[in-house]
Amino acid sequence: MTTDSSRTSRATADGISTFKGRERALRADRLGTGGLLLSVLAATAPLMVVAGVMPTTFAVMGIVGQPLLFVALGVVLVLFSLGYAEMSRHVHNAGAFYAYISRGLGGTAGAGAALVALVAYNSLQVGIYGIFGFEVSGLFATYADLEVAWWIPALVAVLAVGALGWLKIDVNARVLGVLLVIEVLLVVVFDVAAVADPGKEGLSLHAFNPDTLTGAGVGTALCFCIAAFLGFEQAPVYAEETSRPHVLVPRVMFLAVTGVAVFFALSSWALTVATGPAGIVGASQEQSAGLLFFLTEDRLGGTFTDVLHVLFVTGMFAAMLSFHNVVARYAFAMGREGLLPAAFGRTTGTSGAPGTGSLLQTVIAAVLVLAFALTDDKPTGDPTAPVLHLFTWGGNVGALGVIVLMAIASLSVVVFFVRRGAAGAQSWRLVTSALAGIALVVIAGYTVRDFDVLVGAGPDSSLSWILPGIIGLALVVGLVQGAVLRARAPEKHARIGLGNEAFQLEKEAERTS
Repeated sequence: MTTDSSRTSRATADGISTFKGRERALRADRLGTGGLLLSVLAATAPLMVVAGVMPTTFAVMGIVGQPLLFVALGVVLVLFSLGYAEMSRHVHNAGAFYAYISRGLGGTAGAGAALVALVAYNSLQVGIYGIFGFEVSGLFATYADLEVAWWIPALVAVLAVGALGWLKIDVNARVLGVLLVIEVLLVVVFDVAAVADPGKEGLSLHAFNPDTLTGAGVGTALCFCIAAFLGFEQAPVYAEETSRPHVLVPRVMFLAVTGVAVFFALSSWALTVATGPAGIVGASQEQSAGLLFFLTEDRLGGTFTDVLHVLFVTGMFAAMLSFHNVVARYAFAMGREGLLPAAFGRTTGTSGAPGTGSLLQTVIAAVLVLAFALTDDKPTGDPTAPVLHLFTWGGNVGALGVIVLMAIASLSVVVFFVRRGAAGAQSWRLVTSALAGIALVVIAGYTVRDFDVLVGAGPDSSLSWILPGIIGLALVVGLVQGAVLRARAPEKHARIGLGNEAFQLEKEAERTS
């Protein structure tokens, strides 16, 4: 593997013509702590998790101790963040995961991680369009008595998200912030109402009892629950657009992961309080994704529930926009470093946004939504099938990809500091990274093993290996690309993961020459 210092010096010596010009760098000072935190948290889609993921996990896996799972996963992800955040102080690159992995494990590994990240975040983003279109279609049917095909609002959302992706990131942060704050407040109102008016078992803490985490479904429940955290790891993607990345990125990551763990643990506990721990599984199986709305109708009335339905949709829109911004920045970083065509490595106009990367994500989303729309067999079959397939397939493929990236990044953190001779100074962070990496590998193993359950396919379905195989294929193709670059274009291989640092090195070389 190539060392960090040799890669830097070689990239400078060979010259990096594609980094010339302001358009090769994202605009700094766009985001402060608040804007960055809101941009990151929007991806977690709290209302979608509380109304969708939690009832599904209760119903499918029969695990009452879901609140305790959120606490346990919060601990694992805090351990992961300790090393990941320290890495962010040394590497400021919109390529985040793959930049960190390339700094620790070399450019070839970084190229593999880059393609996995691009596929994973695209899958997460596009998957939400399925459930978004379905829910908007339902709102039209309920409140306007209009039949609207799910793919029509989905495509409108694709265009709206694409347009916002071209704006300044601070404008996006304001949009995300407003939607997120309202969403969280409504969930908190439900939590308080559930505690104030508990089910027949009262304010039971049974859901936090370790005895509730027994049985064959615990591993799969972990897979469901860890997907709810996805978003906190995106903070380093915006490092180049903050004023003090070495301070703000670690701060936001810890605020995000701890806040998400506490919020989801309490909200899932509130669901068990509202129904009673003994009744939560049965109620979830009966009401499915309607559980939260059923409970708010009884405690807070029809108007509140109607508002909640609308915010359920706007929360999904916020998550789509958040993931869209991440994909655009990964594409920008990859274009800047030669892993995608150079056109993707340029910013757009006065906004400083990665416009070409945004356009790429918009096109991918539109094509996939249209592809699923063409499979809509409403006249003869289940009208929700293509919608729910798009959501469950995309969401679980994306979640698996991010889990794999976190596991590899944990190893990269250890290697990075050991090779820099900082193992002693960073010893406790290396231990936490190693522990987190082991836990994430275990979760990834459960995810692959139980993929048929996660996507609702039969145990003999080919989907159980085709869908997770997408991530494996992306990794292999990326590694091959990295190996080819190392053999045929070593100057490009040398700058994988350097990002804007290579641009700054070239400017410094020009000034001193």
